[in-house]
Amino acid sequence: MSTISALRGAACCAVRVLPRSSAQTARATHFWATTLVQSSPLARRAFASAAAGKVSKALQGEIKHEEEQYEQAKEIKSFLKNSDFKLVEADGDVNMALERELGNKVVRIEWQLASPFDPEADPEGDGEPEREATDLSISVENKDSGAGMVFYCSTQPGEDHRYVIGNVKCFATAEEKDSVSSYHGPEFEDLDDKLQEAFDEYLAELGMNSEICDFVDAMALDKEQREYVRWLKLASKFCAGE
Repeated sequence: MSTISALRGAACCAVRVLPRSSAQTARATHFWATTLVQSSPLARRAFASAAAGKVSKALQGEIKHEEEQYEQAKEIKSFLKNSDFKLVEADGDVNMALERELGNKVVRIEWQLASPFDPEADPEGDGEPEREATDLSISVENKDSGAGMVFYCSTQPGEDHRYVIGNVKCFATAEEKDSVSSYHGPEFEDLDDKLQEAFDEYLAELGMNSEICDFVDAMALDKEQREYVRWLKLASKFCAGE
């Protein structure tokens, strides 16, 4: 017999099942019966319900606290009451926009919610925390041809000029506007000073001003807070089995 044949024979003998004693059979039966009970849908459901109930209770407490603390900023109510722009937003969507029409052109200002916490802020710092900048885009588009421009901007603290321009993109069609590989234009600060001034005046004509920057900053935080409370309620409802 070859060495390989001998090893195969030994392996077969090693895995052969030997007859069990009655005590071994009883222990095996008890083990599998216990395991099946513990892993049954009813047992798992009871465990999940207890844990989910604890989560739901904690979520309800957080919801109560957040709703008691929430108050919408005055800038938001005042702006929406007096502005020619229309606010566009939807529950569960982090994006927001202000829209208005000027003749055959559509002006759209877009931005997203922002976290109220600054990861780089000093937790023991004194004084009022500095307002965070909000990234936004201002697009003006011809309703007939689809051509237009997009100004990529950020808000900044201050009383006079509340935003800075990063790039100015020009597009001939809606497809080019939405293309991630299309040219975004030069750095705004590299443009001639007279051209920069002309673009600033053009944005002012479209309706861009300090009041919009105040609204965008306030709304970015307000939206985050409302979405957080919505998240708490959805999680609580799910864990409660509703």
